[in-house]
Amino acid sequence: MDNLFQEVPHIIRKLIRNEKIKENTSGICNGFVQGNLVILPKDLAYDFLLFTQRNKKACPLLEVTDVGEKEFKNIAKGSDITTDIPKYRVYKSGHLKGEYTDIKSFFRKDFVSFILGCSFTFESALMDEGIEIRHIKENKNVPMYITNIECKPAGIFKGPMVVSMRPIPLERLVKVINITSKYPDVHGAPIHIGDPSKIGIKNINNPDFGDSVNINKGEVPVFWACGVTPQAVAMNVKPEIMITHAPGCMFITDIKNTELAIF
Repeated sequence: MDNLFQEVPHIIRKLIRNEKIKENTSGICNGFVQGNLVILPKDLAYDFLLFTQRNKKACPLLEVTDVGEKEFKNIAKGSDITTDIPKYRVYKSGHLKGEYTDIKSFFRKDFVSFILGCSFTFESALMDEGIEIRHIKENKNVPMYITNIECKPAGIFKGPMVVSMRPIPLERLVKVINITSKYPDVHGAPIHIGDPSKIGIKNINNPDFGDSVNINKGEVPVFWACGVTPQAVAMNVKPEIMITHAPGCMFITDIKNTELAIF
């Protein structure tokens, strides 16, 4: 992973396309924005676009393709959304059909693809300030949880928000809030700090997605809105077909993190 930290996006996408990278992308391609993927048929695309606008904290939209287009022309020139993510999930009628290293056989001419901002972006800013990111240190995927926080519905799309969690030392908490609040296009400031039961999480050591990480003495769990939210929504509303990234396996864009920061 270390030799991929400073690599450039188009090289990373090529390595992923050739199945040289199959793991989660946290810590890869430092300084560049990573994104969550949602692919839907055209007849559901407007409803989902409206859902992203009503739920910008969980679903900050970076780019949407034309119908049937595979390239994200503005944020990743030369990309192919059917091959450029390490692992995809395909849902049919709300049920997970499976995980795949490419979706070429599933892609249809009526598909519309969305890339949503990802909290991996602000992790770089946190690490630059010497703040440890526990799941990166432990070589794990970030822990993610389905909460009791309901998203604002749009058309058929409705359901609970998913959050990601990072343990933060109490004395660094204000710094972390200040840094992440500068990145509203990648979830921004935390939505909850402390007691996980307040947002419906029964067991912090048993995440719904990703891996459990250690929370040390003097640290508090801090929760951010998460781009895996559409997957929880998919299980709730059961669209005919919906394709997403596998949790933690993100799309690497050509956008620099600093381009999304508000100073």
